[in-house]
Amino acid sequence: MKNIHSLLWIGVISAMFSCTPRSTMMVGQQSEHTLQREIKTMVHVDYLLYLPQAYDNSTKQWPLMLFLHGAGERGDDLNKVKIHGPPKLIEQGQQFPFIIVSPQCPPEQWWSVDNLDALLKQMVKDYDVDENRIYVTGLSMGGYGTWNLAFEYPNRFAAIAPICGGGDTKKAHRLKHLPVWVFHGAQDKVVPVQQSEDMVKAIKLAGGKAKLTIYPQAGHDSWTETYNNPALYEWFLSHTSDK
Repeated sequence: MKNIHSLLWIGVISAMFSCTPRSTMMVGQQSEHTLQREIKTMVHVDYLLYLPQAYDNSTKQWPLMLFLHGAGERGDDLNKVKIHGPPKLIEQGQQFPFIIVSPQCPPEQWWSVDNLDALLKQMVKDYDVDENRIYVTGLSMGGYGTWNLAFEYPNRFAAIAPICGGGDTKKAHRLKHLPVWVFHGAQDKVVPVQQSEDMVKAIKLAGGKAKLTIYPQAGHDSWTETYNNPALYEWFLSHTSDK
């Protein structure tokens, strides 16, 4: 099975809608109307897919990790996605007990929650995914993407691990039930460490139990040490959601 895939997904959104003929419009007054029409949306996502070695010889369902890269890996060359994180480790020969899907963000764009939602739905449809063990992690722009995706779908994930990103503290209460492990470098000049500190503080104030790891000597690259640490993957696998 190939490691590189392209996903084309068409969703249909229905909105209430109708047009009233101009001849029957009531001027100077309010009148009730309904508008209904069908809107089609095309979603295109290029991504790397990793299946565990035992996948074909097993009937069990597997945990799934979604990895979101940073701004520097955007584009139309999937090899760039292999520069950091789990895709880099897989290229070096490391094996994981997860299905790992690593999409690529198009040039000059930011992570689209709608695109990621479509991708995850397709993964669940096409592969033996344990829907109670879906995790998301990302670095820098992908850290922001991790927060935003979790805000919109807080009940989809069993745990999240944003790295050197930030989010909207006003939405932190949505994650109070979710295991969250945040990573950041104290010397980060690109994304200030306070952005992670503020998110963790907001989740705790909402009653959650997010934890924060700060590397005292690290700058923006707080992801290499994080993804090289087996404890991260053990932590992910220790969490299961109840859907």
